[in-house]
Formats: sequence, structure tokens, C-alpha cells
Amino acid sequence: MVISAFFLKFIKFCIVGASGMLVDFGVTYILKERHRVNRYVANAAGFMLAASSNFVLNRMWTFQSTDPHFAAQYFHFIVISVIGLAINSLVIFTVHGRLKKNFYVSKLLAIAVVTLWNFGMNSLVTFGA
Repeated sequence: MVISAFFLKFIKFCIVGASGMLVDFGVTYILKERHRVNRYVANAAGFMLAASSNFVLNRMWTFQSTDPHFAAQYFHFIVISVIGLAINSLVIFTVHGRLKKNFYVSKLLAIAVVTLWNFGMNSLVTFGA
């Protein structure tokens, strides 16, 4: 079976995303529970560290970018991630808050939508793959 290069990049992107989720939850937990940092500050730190590690891993492994404009790529990646976070919240608000569906079903749908958003936009804008 031959896997297309595009699909392989998507699989790699999802694996990197899963590692980012571990970074996000780990940092948030350590800061909030162990160091008693404000939950919103801890959450923001977890998000930023996860997005940053995702950028580096996606740049090196998923997209194998050698573009010398590292800072510009990082900026695009973070902006796309923040927009993805807003989309995530909007999907959860709509599906759970308005349509009264299960929160975790809403969250799974939000993750699926944002994964497609992040992959598509980073493929086109950040890494130009």
C-alpha cells in the first residue's frame, strides 16, 4: 500500500499534535497543581510551550523545512494556533452550549475541526508545502 506524501504529512502532524497535548497538559498541571500558579496563567503557559514544541517538531520532522526565516514561520504558526484555539472554543460553545450536546463529544469535534484548520493553514502559509 502506498501512502501519499500529503497524507503522511498529516499523520506526522497528528502525532506531533498528540505530543503537544502531553506538553500542554503536563506544563499546565505542574504549574497549577504543584506550584499553585493561577489556572489561566498555567493554561496559557501550557498552550504556548505546546505550540512552540509543535512548531519545532513540525518544522523539522513533518514539513522538513530549511527555510531560513525561522522567526517568520514561528510567528505564522503561533497566529494560526491562536486562531485554532478560538475556533476550538467556538465549536465547543456552539455544539455544547447552544445545541446541548455532550461536552466531550463537542470537544472531540472541536479537536477534529481545529486539526484540519491547523494542518491546512500551516501547510499553505507557514511551511508552504
